[in-house]
Amino acid sequence: MSERTALIGAFLQAAGWGGARRDPLADDASNRRYWRLHRPDGAGAILMDAPPERGEDTRPFVTIARHLAGLGLSPPRVLAEDSAAGLLLLEDLGDALLARLLDRDPSRARDLYAAATDTLLALQRHPPPPGLAAYGPDRLGELAALALDWYAPAVTAAPAPDGARAAFAAQLGAMAAGLAPGATVLALRDYHCENLIWLPERTGPARIGLLDFQDALAGHPAYDLVSLLQDARRDVPETLEAQMRRRFLDATGHPAQEFAAAYAFLGAQRNLRILGVFARLALRDGKPGYLAMMPRVWRYLMRDLAHPALDALAELVEAALPAPTPARLERIKAQCPTAPTP
Repeated sequence: MSERTALIGAFLQAAGWGGARRDPLADDASNRRYWRLHRPDGAGAILMDAPPERGEDTRPFVTIARHLAGLGLSPPRVLAEDSAAGLLLLEDLGDALLARLLDRDPSRARDLYAAATDTLLALQRHPPPPGLAAYGPDRLGELAALALDWYAPAVTAAPAPDGARAAFAAQLGAMAAGLAPGATVLALRDYHCENLIWLPERTGPARIGLLDFQDALAGHPAYDLVSLLQDARRDVPETLEAQMRRRFLDATGHPAQEFAAAYAFLGAQRNLRILGVFARLALRDGKPGYLAMMPRVWRYLMRDLAHPALDALAELVEAALPAPTPARLERIKAQCPTAPTP
Protein backbone atom coordinates (compact mmCIF):
# COMPACT_ATOMS: atom_id res chain seq x y z
CA MET A 1 0.00 0.00 0.00
CA SER A 2 1.43 3.41 -1.00
CA GLU A 3 1.71 6.24 1.48
CA ARG A 4 -0.95 8.19 -0.44
CA THR A 5 -3.34 5.25 -0.43
CA ALA A 6 -2.91 4.85 3.33
CA LEU A 7 -3.50 8.56 3.84
CA ILE A 8 -6.74 8.41 1.87
CA GLY A 9 -7.87 5.34 3.79
CA ALA A 10 -7.27 7.05 7.13
CA PHE A 11 -9.12 10.19 5.98
CA LEU A 12 -12.15 8.20 4.87
CA GLN A 13 -12.15 6.11 8.04
CA ALA A 14 -12.15 9.24 10.20
CA ALA A 15 -14.99 10.74 8.14
CA GLY A 16 -17.14 7.62 8.50
CA TRP A 17 -16.60 6.38 4.94
CA GLY A 18 -13.94 3.75 5.52
CA GLY A 19 -16.08 0.90 4.22
CA ALA A 20 -17.29 2.72 1.11
CA ARG A 21 -16.78 1.30 -2.39
CA ARG A 22 -14.75 3.64 -4.58
CA ASP A 23 -15.43 4.04 -8.30
CA PRO A 24 -12.95 6.27 -10.17
CA LEU A 25 -14.35 9.20 -12.11
CA ALA A 26 -12.88 10.65 -15.28
CA ASP A 27 -9.66 12.60 -14.89
CA ASP A 28 -9.60 16.28 -15.70
CA ALA A 29 -6.80 18.53 -16.92
CA SER A 30 -5.28 18.92 -13.45
CA ASN A 31 -3.41 16.69 -11.03
CA ARG A 32 -6.61 16.09 -9.05
CA ARG A 33 -8.35 12.70 -9.00
CA TYR A 34 -11.94 11.92 -8.08
CA TRP A 35 -13.85 8.88 -6.86
CA ARG A 36 -17.55 8.29 -6.36
CA LEU A 37 -18.10 6.62 -3.00
CA HIS A 38 -20.91 4.19 -2.19
CA ARG A 39 -21.51 3.32 1.46
CA PRO A 40 -23.34 0.11 2.46
CA ASP A 41 -26.20 2.18 3.91
CA GLY A 42 -26.88 3.65 0.47
CA ALA A 43 -25.23 7.03 1.05
CA GLY A 44 -22.98 8.49 -1.65
CA ALA A 45 -20.25 11.12 -1.81
CA ILE A 46 -17.32 12.29 -3.93
CA LEU A 47 -13.68 12.06 -2.85
CA MET A 48 -11.32 14.70 -4.24
CA ASP A 49 -7.63 13.78 -4.08
CA ALA A 50 -5.54 16.91 -4.70
CA PRO A 51 -1.93 16.15 -3.73
CA PRO A 52 -0.14 19.28 -2.43
CA GLU A 53 3.19 17.88 -3.62
CA ARG A 54 1.85 18.11 -7.19
CA GLY A 55 0.87 21.75 -6.83
CA GLU A 56 -2.75 21.26 -5.75
CA ASP A 57 -4.47 23.16 -2.94
CA THR A 58 -7.99 22.38 -1.70
CA ARG A 59 -8.40 25.59 0.31
CA PRO A 60 -9.53 27.83 -2.60
CA PHE A 61 -12.18 25.25 -3.51
CA VAL A 62 -13.54 25.24 0.05
CA THR A 63 -13.54 29.05 0.25
CA ILE A 64 -15.42 29.49 -3.02
CA ALA A 65 -17.80 26.61 -2.28
CA ARG A 66 -18.87 28.23 0.97
CA HIS A 67 -19.26 31.60 -0.73
CA LEU A 68 -21.45 30.12 -3.46
CA ALA A 69 -23.57 28.22 -0.95
CA GLY A 70 -24.05 31.44 0.99
CA LEU A 71 -25.55 32.99 -2.15
CA GLY A 72 -28.13 30.20 -2.39
CA LEU A 73 -26.35 28.49 -5.29
CA SER A 74 -25.47 24.80 -5.62
CA PRO A 75 -21.81 23.91 -5.18
CA PRO A 76 -21.18 20.51 -3.60
CA ARG A 77 -21.29 20.72 0.19
CA VAL A 78 -17.96 20.01 1.88
CA LEU A 79 -18.56 17.00 4.15
CA ALA A 80 -15.00 16.56 5.43
CA GLU A 81 -11.66 18.20 4.67
CA ASP A 82 -7.94 17.80 5.30
CA SER A 83 -6.22 20.65 3.50
CA ALA A 84 -2.74 19.58 4.60
CA ALA A 85 -3.27 16.19 2.95
CA GLY A 86 -5.14 17.63 -0.05
CA LEU A 87 -8.31 15.61 0.54
CA LEU A 88 -11.97 16.62 0.42
CA LEU A 89 -15.16 14.64 0.86
CA LEU A 90 -17.93 16.31 -1.12
CA GLU A 91 -21.65 16.05 -1.68
CA ASP A 92 -22.45 13.98 -4.77
CA LEU A 93 -24.58 16.17 -7.04
CA GLY A 94 -25.19 13.30 -9.46
CA ASP A 95 -24.44 12.57 -13.09
CA ALA A 96 -26.78 14.96 -14.93
CA LEU A 97 -24.04 17.07 -16.48
CA LEU A 98 -25.50 19.56 -18.95
CA ALA A 99 -23.11 18.16 -21.56
CA ARG A 100 -24.57 14.65 -21.21
CA LEU A 101 -28.16 15.93 -21.26
CA LEU A 102 -27.47 17.88 -24.44
CA ASP A 103 -25.81 14.87 -26.07
CA ARG A 104 -28.94 12.84 -25.43
CA ASP A 105 -31.46 15.54 -26.32
CA PRO A 106 -30.13 18.56 -28.24
CA SER A 107 -33.64 20.07 -28.29
CA ARG A 108 -33.10 21.05 -24.64
CA ALA A 109 -30.23 23.40 -25.50
CA ARG A 110 -32.10 26.68 -25.24
CA ASP A 111 -33.70 25.85 -21.88
CA LEU A 112 -30.51 24.49 -20.32
CA TYR A 113 -28.32 27.33 -21.56
CA ALA A 114 -30.93 29.81 -20.34
CA ALA A 115 -30.86 28.21 -16.88
CA ALA A 116 -27.04 28.34 -16.85
CA THR A 117 -27.11 31.99 -17.94
CA ASP A 118 -29.61 32.82 -15.18
CA THR A 119 -27.41 31.14 -12.56
CA LEU A 120 -24.49 33.24 -13.78
CA LEU A 121 -26.66 36.35 -13.47
CA ALA A 122 -27.59 35.39 -9.91
CA LEU A 123 -23.91 34.90 -9.03
CA GLN A 124 -22.92 38.26 -10.48
CA ARG A 125 -25.51 40.20 -8.48
CA HIS A 126 -23.15 39.81 -5.52
CA PRO A 127 -19.57 41.06 -5.09
CA PRO A 128 -16.76 38.53 -5.12
CA PRO A 129 -15.44 37.34 -1.77
CA PRO A 130 -12.96 39.76 -0.17
CA GLY A 131 -9.29 39.27 -0.84
CA LEU A 132 -9.74 37.41 -4.12
CA ALA A 133 -7.01 38.07 -6.67
CA ALA A 134 -8.00 39.95 -9.81
CA TYR A 135 -8.01 38.50 -13.30
CA GLY A 136 -6.64 41.80 -14.55
CA PRO A 137 -4.80 43.01 -17.66
CA ASP A 138 -1.34 41.67 -16.78
CA ARG A 139 -2.60 38.19 -15.92
CA LEU A 140 -4.87 38.09 -18.97
CA GLY A 141 -1.91 38.96 -21.20
CA GLU A 142 0.43 36.45 -19.58
CA LEU A 143 -2.02 33.58 -19.89
CA ALA A 144 -2.89 34.36 -23.50
CA ALA A 145 0.83 34.15 -24.26
CA LEU A 146 0.74 30.44 -23.40
CA ALA A 147 -0.19 30.03 -27.06
CA LEU A 148 3.29 31.30 -27.97
CA ASP A 149 4.95 29.24 -25.26
CA TRP A 150 3.50 25.85 -26.23
CA TYR A 151 1.30 25.86 -29.32
CA ALA A 152 3.30 27.94 -31.78
CA PRO A 153 6.68 26.21 -31.26
CA ALA A 154 5.04 22.78 -31.53
CA VAL A 155 3.55 23.47 -34.95
CA THR A 156 6.36 25.59 -36.40
CA ALA A 157 9.30 23.64 -34.91
CA ALA A 158 10.87 26.98 -33.99
CA PRO A 159 10.83 29.04 -30.78
CA ALA A 160 9.30 32.52 -30.84
CA PRO A 161 11.80 35.26 -31.75
CA ASP A 162 13.49 37.01 -28.84
CA GLY A 163 11.09 39.41 -27.19
CA ALA A 164 8.06 38.26 -29.18
CA ARG A 165 6.42 36.52 -26.25
CA ALA A 166 6.84 39.48 -23.89
CA ALA A 167 5.60 41.90 -26.53
CA PHE A 168 2.56 39.71 -27.23
CA ALA A 169 1.66 39.53 -23.52
CA ALA A 170 2.15 43.27 -23.07
CA GLN A 171 -0.05 44.13 -26.05
CA LEU A 172 -2.77 41.77 -24.83
CA GLY A 173 -2.58 43.36 -21.40
CA ALA A 174 -2.86 46.85 -22.85
CA MET A 175 -5.89 45.79 -24.90
CA ALA A 176 -7.47 44.25 -21.80
CA ALA A 177 -7.09 47.52 -19.91
CA GLY A 178 -8.93 49.34 -22.70
CA LEU A 179 -11.57 46.81 -23.73
CA ALA A 180 -12.32 44.81 -20.58
CA PRO A 181 -11.42 46.95 -17.56
CA GLY A 182 -12.64 46.19 -14.09
CA ALA A 183 -12.57 42.94 -12.15
CA THR A 184 -15.96 43.41 -10.51
CA VAL A 185 -17.53 39.93 -10.25
CA LEU A 186 -16.59 36.42 -9.20
CA ALA A 187 -15.32 34.67 -12.34
CA LEU A 188 -15.38 30.88 -11.87
CA ARG A 189 -13.27 30.58 -15.07
CA ASP A 190 -14.41 27.10 -16.09
CA TYR A 191 -18.13 27.74 -16.37
CA HIS A 192 -19.15 25.31 -19.12
CA CYS A 193 -21.42 22.33 -19.68
CA GLU A 194 -18.95 19.71 -18.43
CA ASN A 195 -18.87 21.48 -15.05
CA LEU A 196 -22.59 22.21 -14.65
CA ILE A 197 -25.09 19.69 -13.28
CA TRP A 198 -28.85 19.81 -13.76
CA LEU A 199 -30.70 19.63 -10.44
CA PRO A 200 -34.39 19.81 -11.39
CA GLU A 201 -35.57 19.16 -7.83
CA ARG A 202 -34.15 22.55 -6.80
CA THR A 203 -35.53 25.94 -7.78
CA GLY A 204 -34.31 29.06 -9.56
CA PRO A 205 -30.54 29.50 -10.00
CA ALA A 206 -29.91 26.61 -7.59
CA ARG A 207 -31.02 24.21 -10.35
CA ILE A 208 -27.49 24.43 -11.79
CA GLY A 209 -24.92 22.50 -9.76
CA LEU A 210 -21.46 24.07 -9.88
CA LEU A 211 -18.14 22.20 -10.16
CA ASP A 212 -14.46 23.03 -10.73
CA PHE A 213 -14.25 26.59 -9.41
CA GLN A 214 -11.05 26.43 -7.34
CA ASP A 215 -9.26 28.73 -9.80
CA ALA A 216 -11.85 31.49 -9.45
CA LEU A 217 -10.70 35.11 -9.57
CA ALA A 218 -12.31 38.54 -9.56
CA GLY A 219 -12.98 39.18 -13.23
CA HIS A 220 -15.01 40.95 -15.89
CA PRO A 221 -18.74 40.05 -16.14
CA ALA A 222 -18.29 38.75 -19.70
CA TYR A 223 -15.64 36.15 -18.88
CA ASP A 224 -17.80 33.31 -17.59
CA LEU A 225 -20.45 34.00 -20.24
CA VAL A 226 -17.76 33.46 -22.89
CA SER A 227 -16.68 30.29 -21.07
CA LEU A 228 -20.25 28.97 -21.30
CA LEU A 229 -21.00 30.01 -24.87
CA GLN A 230 -17.61 29.33 -26.50
CA ASP A 231 -17.14 25.88 -25.02
CA ALA A 232 -13.92 24.17 -26.10
CA ARG A 233 -15.59 20.77 -25.67
CA ARG A 234 -18.74 21.27 -27.74
CA ASP A 235 -20.10 23.36 -30.60
CA VAL A 236 -22.42 26.16 -29.52
CA PRO A 237 -24.43 27.52 -32.47
CA GLU A 238 -23.94 31.23 -33.11
CA THR A 239 -27.70 31.78 -32.93
CA LEU A 240 -27.84 30.27 -29.44
CA GLU A 241 -24.78 32.25 -28.39
CA ALA A 242 -26.47 35.46 -29.57
CA GLN A 243 -29.71 34.61 -27.74
CA MET A 244 -27.93 34.03 -24.44
CA ARG A 245 -25.84 37.17 -24.80
CA ARG A 246 -29.06 39.13 -25.34
CA ARG A 247 -30.63 37.46 -22.30
CA PHE A 248 -27.60 38.45 -20.23
CA LEU A 249 -27.62 42.05 -21.49
CA ASP A 250 -31.35 42.47 -20.98
CA ALA A 251 -30.96 41.38 -17.37
CA THR A 252 -27.86 43.44 -16.55
CA GLY A 253 -28.24 46.60 -18.63
CA HIS A 254 -24.56 46.58 -19.64
CA PRO A 255 -23.96 48.97 -22.58
CA ALA A 256 -24.31 46.70 -25.60
CA GLN A 257 -21.39 47.98 -27.72
CA GLU A 258 -18.90 48.07 -24.86
CA PHE A 259 -19.98 44.63 -23.70
CA ALA A 260 -19.70 43.18 -27.21
CA ALA A 261 -16.10 44.40 -27.49
CA ALA A 262 -15.22 43.05 -24.02
CA TYR A 263 -16.89 39.73 -24.82
CA ALA A 264 -14.97 39.37 -28.09
CA PHE A 265 -11.67 40.29 -26.46
CA LEU A 266 -12.14 37.94 -23.50
CA GLY A 267 -13.23 35.20 -25.87
CA ALA A 268 -10.04 35.68 -27.90
CA GLN A 269 -7.91 35.79 -24.75
CA ARG A 270 -9.52 32.64 -23.38
CA ASN A 271 -9.19 30.74 -26.65
CA LEU A 272 -5.53 31.72 -27.01
CA ARG A 273 -4.90 30.48 -23.48
CA ILE A 274 -6.71 27.22 -24.21
CA LEU A 275 -4.60 26.60 -27.32
CA GLY A 276 -1.52 26.92 -25.16
CA VAL A 277 -2.92 24.81 -22.33
CA PHE A 278 -4.07 22.01 -24.65
CA ALA A 279 -0.67 21.94 -26.35
CA ARG A 280 1.01 21.80 -22.94
CA LEU A 281 -1.24 18.96 -21.80
CA ALA A 282 -0.23 17.00 -24.88
CA LEU A 283 3.48 17.81 -24.94
CA ARG A 284 4.30 17.88 -21.24
CA ASP A 285 1.67 15.61 -19.69
CA GLY A 286 1.14 13.02 -22.41
CA LYS A 287 -2.57 13.85 -22.91
CA PRO A 288 -3.01 14.14 -26.69
CA GLY A 289 -6.81 13.79 -26.49
CA TYR A 290 -7.09 17.54 -26.02
CA LEU A 291 -5.66 18.15 -29.49
CA ALA A 292 -8.96 17.10 -31.10
CA MET A 293 -10.62 20.17 -29.59
CA MET A 294 -8.15 22.66 -31.04
CA PRO A 295 -9.94 23.23 -34.37
CA ARG A 296 -13.12 24.19 -32.48
CA VAL A 297 -11.14 26.55 -30.24
CA TRP A 298 -9.58 28.08 -33.35
CA ARG A 299 -13.01 28.64 -34.92
CA TYR A 300 -14.16 30.46 -31.80
CA LEU A 301 -10.96 32.51 -31.88
CA MET A 302 -11.57 33.54 -35.48
CA ARG A 303 -15.17 34.48 -34.59
CA ASP A 304 -13.89 36.75 -31.82
CA LEU A 305 -11.16 38.32 -33.91
CA ALA A 306 -13.75 39.39 -36.50
CA HIS A 307 -14.91 42.12 -34.10
CA PRO A 308 -13.62 45.51 -35.39
CA ALA A 309 -12.18 46.41 -31.99
CA LEU A 310 -9.81 43.44 -32.29
CA ASP A 311 -8.21 44.28 -35.64
CA ALA A 312 -4.79 44.80 -34.05
CA LEU A 313 -5.03 41.51 -32.17
CA ALA A 314 -6.10 39.73 -35.34
CA GLU A 315 -2.91 40.95 -37.00
CA LEU A 316 -0.81 39.72 -34.07
CA VAL A 317 -2.41 36.29 -34.17
CA GLU A 318 -2.04 36.01 -37.94
CA ALA A 319 1.67 36.79 -37.67
CA ALA A 320 2.39 34.50 -34.71
CA LEU A 321 0.04 31.50 -34.86
CA PRO A 322 -0.73 29.11 -37.72
CA ALA A 323 -4.11 27.38 -37.80
CA PRO A 324 -4.34 23.88 -36.24
CA THR A 325 -4.65 21.93 -39.48
CA PRO A 326 -4.74 18.10 -39.35
CA ALA A 327 -1.11 17.93 -40.41
CA ARG A 328 -0.03 20.35 -37.68
CA LEU A 329 -2.00 18.51 -35.03
CA GLU A 330 -0.28 15.29 -36.09
CA ARG A 331 3.03 17.10 -35.69
CA ILE A 332 2.15 17.97 -32.10
CA LYS A 333 0.90 14.45 -31.42
CA ALA A 334 4.17 12.99 -32.66
CA GLN A 335 6.01 15.00 -30.00
CA CYS A 336 3.88 13.71 -27.10
CA PRO A 337 5.44 11.48 -24.46
CA THR A 338 4.01 7.98 -24.50
CA ALA A 339 2.95 8.22 -20.84
CA PRO A 340 2.16 11.13 -18.51
CA THR A 341 5.19 12.76 -16.97
CA PRO A 342 5.45 11.92 -13.23
